[in-house]
Order: sequence, then C-alpha cells, then structure tokens
Amino acid sequence: MKFDKVTLEGNHVLLEPLLPSHRDELIEAISDGELWKLFVTRIPNIEGIDEFIENSILEYANGEGMAFATIDKASGRVVGSTRFMRANLAHKRVEIGFTFIAKSYQKTSINTEAKRLMLTHAFETMHLNRVEFITDYLNHASRNAILRLGAKQEGILRSHMVMPDGRIRDSVIFSITRHEWPGVKQNLDFKLGNAS
Repeated sequence: MKFDKVTLEGNHVLLEPLLPSHRDELIEAISDGELWKLFVTRIPNIEGIDEFIENSILEYANGEGMAFATIDKASGRVVGSTRFMRANLAHKRVEIGFTFIAKSYQKTSINTEAKRLMLTHAFETMHLNRVEFITDYLNHASRNAILRLGAKQEGILRSHMVMPDGRIRDSVIFSITRHEWPGVKQNLDFKLGNAS
C-alpha cells in the first residue's frame, strides 16, 4: 500500500501534489502574514522553501506521506500547503499536518474543504482506520480548528518536540477514526453548504 499522486478537487479548493513549480507562489502565500514568524508553528521561511519542497518529495519517495499545494480555484493561486505525513500504512493510519494558509485566506472555507477532501481520500480511497492531527499546545487557533473539523482530542504529548527557537513543545494529539467518518463528513458538508 502506498500513496498515489492524486489531485483532489472540491468546489473552492484544488489540492495538487507539491512540486518545485509551486515555489514562487508558496513564497507569496507564506509572505502573506509572514507566517514563519508564528512561534507556535514550523512554517518554512522564504530561505527554507526549497528544502521544504525537497523534503516533501523525499517523504513521498520513502512512502511516508504526500504534500499538496493548496490552490484557491477562484483565483487559481497557491494559497498554502498541507500534507499526509508520518504514515504507517501497515497499521492503516496517517497524520494530516504541516498545514499553512496565507493570512488573507484564513477563516474562509479553504482549510475546511481541503481537510474534507483529504479525509475523504484517507477513509474512502485508501481505506485507512485512523487520521491524526498533532499541534502545539500553545496554538489555540489550530486546536480549535481541528476540533471544528470533528476530531477528538486524545491527550497531550509532553516535551514532544524541540521548536526551531529551542523551545521544548508540548503537543496535543487529535484523531478521527473510520467509524466516526460518516458523521464527521456530514458535519463538514453542512459547514461547507454541501448538505443534501
């Protein structure tokens, strides 16, 4: 079992496999709000964008995940990135993370629809049992966004990571499981106005 290079398309969002050709627009996206300055995230700065893309290609080659460029369909612009990561496909689980969205596109339907597309792919195409989300304990906006998706908080991983500034981070782990997915999907469709 492995990740197929797929493009995921919704009403407002297109998720394309991340390529070096997305570089300049990714720089524009992270510059919109200087996202790398948020101490509770690990968003690359402009100088680190090439390494970010190279690492995502390497992770795909190693079967560890797949990164996407997040594209706003209305403008055709890359407004961020997100990825499947830390995959353990033998145990049918994956993490969704390393997500960032340009400041001017935050608090829109972009992130919700991108996550809906990824969760659909994880549960309905890849037939996984579990999707995880892990974020900084201090990142309240991210924690709230994950809860709004319908994920459940499972616990706090203490002294879990060392951040680029040297701070030792506690992380909060959330998950959505296969049996929860139909209800979570219904809720996301309602939020996106796709309810039938």
